[in-house]
Amino acid sequence: MLRKKSKKVSILAWIIWLLSAIFMFYKFALEVSPSVMTTTLMGAFEMNGTQLGNLAACYFYAYLIMQLPAGLLIDKFGPRKVTTVAIALCAIGSFVFAKSDGITTACIGRFLTGCGAAFAAVNCLKLIANWFSASRFAFMAGLMMTVGMLGAVGGQAPLAAFIESMSWRQAMEVIGIGGFVLAALFFLIVRDKAESHKHMKNLASQRVSIGNTLLQIFRNPQAWWLSLYSGLAFAPVMVFGGLWGISFTSGAFGLSQNIAAQAVSLIFIGFAIGAPVFGWFSDWLGRRRIVMFWGTMLAALAIVAIVYVPGISFSLLNFLFFFFGFCISSFLLCFTMIREITLPGIAATAIGFMNAFDALLGALSEPLTGKFLDMGWDGTTLNGARVFSVHDYKIAFIILPIFLAVSLLCLLRIKETHCKSAYPSQMP
Repeated sequence: MLRKKSKKVSILAWIIWLLSAIFMFYKFALEVSPSVMTTTLMGAFEMNGTQLGNLAACYFYAYLIMQLPAGLLIDKFGPRKVTTVAIALCAIGSFVFAKSDGITTACIGRFLTGCGAAFAAVNCLKLIANWFSASRFAFMAGLMMTVGMLGAVGGQAPLAAFIESMSWRQAMEVIGIGGFVLAALFFLIVRDKAESHKHMKNLASQRVSIGNTLLQIFRNPQAWWLSLYSGLAFAPVMVFGGLWGISFTSGAFGLSQNIAAQAVSLIFIGFAIGAPVFGWFSDWLGRRRIVMFWGTMLAALAIVAIVYVPGISFSLLNFLFFFFGFCISSFLLCFTMIREITLPGIAATAIGFMNAFDALLGALSEPLTGKFLDMGWDGTTLNGARVFSVHDYKIAFIILPIFLAVSLLCLLRIKETHCKSAYPSQMP
């Protein structure tokens, strides 16, 4: 009887993880969707590059604002109810964006989507902690990102083809309907914690105030260094893969938008494969920092080659896109590390704190890239949209290797955890 019950719990754990991972898929698809609509959106709303960057960044502004509240709410009230509302908010944002008749309404739609999406990673990592053993956390977090990155792939070439078969507004409405379906399934199926994890002290039972929770995190220098590294390492993925990379690739290599979208989506395919591989390898090696260091270093070399090395063949370009995504996925280990250095009861808040840096760097870097592009624009337009030269992109993309170089410097201040929790007595 006990074995049968354990098997049922195990199956339920995987179903709950899958629904959480699907939310990650949904979140990333929405996050990168502007990348296949840059020309369309600039024409529809008569925007310049800076305005488009700000429109895309509205998602990250909301994501940034909601990260700490997301962690606190999930720690206090549990993932099921809070995340159901968050998924529904993403769906509402998609509908508002689809129905927008101006830049302001479109920004509101992206902002609402970002508010809901802010809960995706925090929710999934919290449920992994509540349903799986600590020894499987890094690998399961990697699998979570695998599904999430497949969403980023779906938000590029497939979405581009989807938009071609209908309008971008209709496509966003269909995506919104999918969000409401996911929210309903999440509410009906997900449970906050496995029976075997009931002994874990949570935020409510410890009666830790919000102020004390934040104070524990703010006073930990390692939380700051890990979070800064995370934001700097992930920003190039969203600047290039999430917004500007398709237009650059199309112009620099003479490709159609669809072919360029397929090529750039290899970044996310590489990320999807690399995330669980690095999680497993790090656990096997018993070290995390050295894995993140070499992964980030190789990713920096790859993005420099893509943008600045002339005469790259199409096959080599595809390999470099995949290699960049694969290597940079090593940064995800910092989420495991921040869990290892914080109390389990405030894990979601700590993860939200780290995610806030990812959002902050995304919110700053996308409009900054657009600003650099506008500065070099020569006045060329196509269907009302600004057309930027390859040289403009190369100047704007200088921030990508700079971000990665600074992230490597941050890693030097991060202490190795050797894959062990600082609070082993409180781990399941």
